[in-house]
Amino acid sequence: MTVWQRVPVWMLFAFAACASAAAPPSGKAIVSAPQPKAADTLAADEVRLYALDCGRIDESSFGGYSDTGEYDGRPRTMSAPCFVIRHRRGVLLWDAGLGDRYADAKGGVDEAGTHLSVSVRLVDQLQAIGLTPAGVDFVAFSHLHADHTGNANLFGRSTFLMNAKEIAWASATPTPAGVDPATFSVYESANKQVIERDHDVFGDGRVLILRAPGHTPGHQVLLLRLKKAGVVILSGDLYHARESRQFRRVPAFNDSRADTLAYMDRIETIVGNLHARFVIQHDPADFAALPKFPAYLN
Repeated sequence: MTVWQRVPVWMLFAFAACASAAAPPSGKAIVSAPQPKAADTLAADEVRLYALDCGRIDESSFGGYSDTGEYDGRPRTMSAPCFVIRHRRGVLLWDAGLGDRYADAKGGVDEAGTHLSVSVRLVDQLQAIGLTPAGVDFVAFSHLHADHTGNANLFGRSTFLMNAKEIAWASATPTPAGVDPATFSVYESANKQVIERDHDVFGDGRVLILRAPGHTPGHQVLLLRLKKAGVVILSGDLYHARESRQFRRVPAFNDSRADTLAYMDRIETIVGNLHARFVIQHDPADFAALPKFPAYLN
């Protein structure tokens, strides 16, 4: 096994003992959402996007992020953000970062060539914009790798919007590499809505979850229609770096190379058709180009 074929260590790191998640119940999905609360001071047609710093990943070798060897032996820093979307009909958290528990480890955590760190807690950032975890109506994930689910258990009073294929894959035995079911175990007792296709979160076309499998079986991206900034698409892990987008590089650990390339095509066509701004979530330059929190796009 060459260096670039290994699964990145951060995906295998579990801060606490990992408990296997129970498979979701069969039959009709549970839909018991709380009545969404109107976000204060928003105009009727306004949506706000806040970009929150939810961690940093420093890889000594980025090799696993291309199955054709371009990154072998090259170090790379990645951002691990969370996003808050405020809409008149409620608040959505998109991705949950590495987890506030990493902030307890002064200077971060080193593990076999990967350094994981959190400099500011998600709960403190929510407080800065007048929110608590209980004030978040919906939680959704681009996918269920641990760097996207780290704070999920803070949101036990939210409704979880979960992709059916993704939760089935993440709940399998043995647990897939990169998944830590303990980080989203609250899902089992929380309100939930299982989605299978593209999903309109608030029912007015302004906040859309779009299918983009390949990285994982139920991977998704988020499309926002903002009044001033126009259409913005958050990448999930469709790409991990700007070069990966430019050269259509596929990580060695992706679930399906064919699906990855097919949904790169789909999302890039949407970007072109809608003249969208595309944000690569793990690219520090793309993250830094967004308004510095607590400022926002709208």
